[in-house]
Amino acid sequence: MNRFRKPSRFAALVAFAAAGLLAAGPAAAQQGKLKVGLMLPYTGTYAALGTAITNGFKLAVEENGGKLGGREIEYFTVDDESDPAKAPENANKLIKRDNVDVLVGTVHSGVALAMSKVARDNNTLLIIPNAGADDITGPLCAANVFRTSFSNSQPGRAMGKVMAEQKKKTAVTITWKYAAGEESIGGFKEDFEAGGGKVVKELYLPFPQVEFQSYLTEIAALKPDVVYAFFAGGGAVKFVKDYAAAGLKTTIPLVGPGFLTDGTLEAQGESAQGMLTTLHYGDGLNIPKNNAFRAAYTKAYKVEPDVYAMQGYDAAQLLVIGMNAVKGDTSKRADLVKAMEGARIDSPRGSLALSKGHNPIHDIYLRKVEGKENKVVGVAVKNLTDPPRGCKL
Repeated sequence: MNRFRKPSRFAALVAFAAAGLLAAGPAAAQQGKLKVGLMLPYTGTYAALGTAITNGFKLAVEENGGKLGGREIEYFTVDDESDPAKAPENANKLIKRDNVDVLVGTVHSGVALAMSKVARDNNTLLIIPNAGADDITGPLCAANVFRTSFSNSQPGRAMGKVMAEQKKKTAVTITWKYAAGEESIGGFKEDFEAGGGKVVKELYLPFPQVEFQSYLTEIAALKPDVVYAFFAGGGAVKFVKDYAAAGLKTTIPLVGPGFLTDGTLEAQGESAQGMLTTLHYGDGLNIPKNNAFRAAYTKAYKVEPDVYAMQGYDAAQLLVIGMNAVKGDTSKRADLVKAMEGARIDSPRGSLALSKGHNPIHDIYLRKVEGKENKVVGVAVKNLTDPPRGCKL
């Protein structure tokens, strides 16, 4: 009977070891690879943008020794095809099938809105390296959702302010009919009209249509003082070239957010020369961090970086700050989030901080196309932060 009442020395040791293993389980698990899900466009209109973001993200990780918080990284990728209808399924593949620790994406605002809902529902950490849908860091904000790019209205607000200061009185706006375009136009209109101007016509095309001729004919007939356009990727290339080919470039200035010319200048050629844009980044921004970033990116990928590469780079920089704060232990979510919320990032764009809604606070630059460079000619708005939009964090 004693052998049942009093465990043997060996059994006690086994029990002790088992208890120790159980206690160490969560901590030991943290030493595994950090799973990062990249849900970005790798085909279609925004394919080049998705590739640039991916490259920038991985560059920042490599500069951190290839690890985050001491943990090696395993990447999982999904092509989101810039299709909002496929976004919930694609996001769930990464979260539920691949069990990623952090989700990174995307470019298209409609896709990002769906991604953010899935991330909120599953309490998955999400970092948005481009899509600027205003609501994501406004009424739909969440503790686990961060953005390292911009909100759609920010560059538009800056350009509206600049055009009003230049005494432009009338404007026509044109964009695709989707969240990014509508919010960019909204930002421009609000600040342009606050400065005394008037938007006389808002033109919209279905995404990703690139047949512009009838719209250009209408612009020519309206004869506004300026045209503000929001397009990106292949759509931006074609619009700028078609605008110049229609003879409008020399009579009605074309302006826009920087996406109109970022990553597209070589393809746009002469058509883009002299164009003014506003953005939170400029190729030739002469600060130490940007110079180092551009040199490293060019060496690694044999191409010059653009704003998309920079935003991917900063997405990883933000994650580095959070992961280092918790020494790689993603179970310490509150501490990880707190570190990311309080981050002051040394970005290639300049100083980057985050608002209460986890949206960037940064300078917006006025740029002018000269050759193959979006040359920074001034600061349109200093430390621009979005007005409160109902975020309850």
